[in-house]
Amino acid sequence: MKPTLIAHSDGTHFGLQFAALPWRRAPALEVMLITSRETKRWVIPKGWPMQGRSPADAAAQEAFEEAGLKGPVADEMIGVYHYDKGLKDGGLLRCRVEVYSMQVESQASTWPEQKQRETRWFPGAVAAARVYEPELQDLIRRFAEKR
Repeated sequence: MKPTLIAHSDGTHFGLQFAALPWRRAPALEVMLITSRETKRWVIPKGWPMQGRSPADAAAQEAFEEAGLKGPVADEMIGVYHYDKGLKDGGLLRCRVEVYSMQVESQASTWPEQKQRETRWFPGAVAAARVYEPELQDLIRRFAEKR
C-alpha cells in the first residue's frame, strides 16, 4: 500500500499511520504486541489510512489483519508516536502514528498475516519495555498506569 504523506510547513514530509493498542484484563491489564514482518521487533498493529474508514476503523482493521483481534476501538486517539519506516528503495520515511485503544474481546482462529507474525500478551509495564520506540514505550506505560 502506498504511504500517505503529510507536508510540514518547512517542506519536509512524513507518513501518517493509525494503530491499535490492544488490551485486556486477565485479571490485571495486559497489552498484546506483535512482531513486525521484517525486523521481528515487538510492535503494535498499525497501517496506512484507508479510504472510506475513520482512523479508529483503520486501526481496528489492521489489528484484525495483523493479529486476528476483534473488539471495540475508541474513537479518540490516546496518543502519538514517531518512528522511521524503512522503504523498499533503502530510504527512511519518518512516520507519525496515531494510536487508538482497543479492548480485545476475542482473537480469530485464523487471520491474513497469521503466518508472518508472532502475537503475545504482556503485562503493561513489560509491553512498554519490549517495544523499541521511546515515545511508544511512554504511551504504553501511561496507558497501563491509568487502567
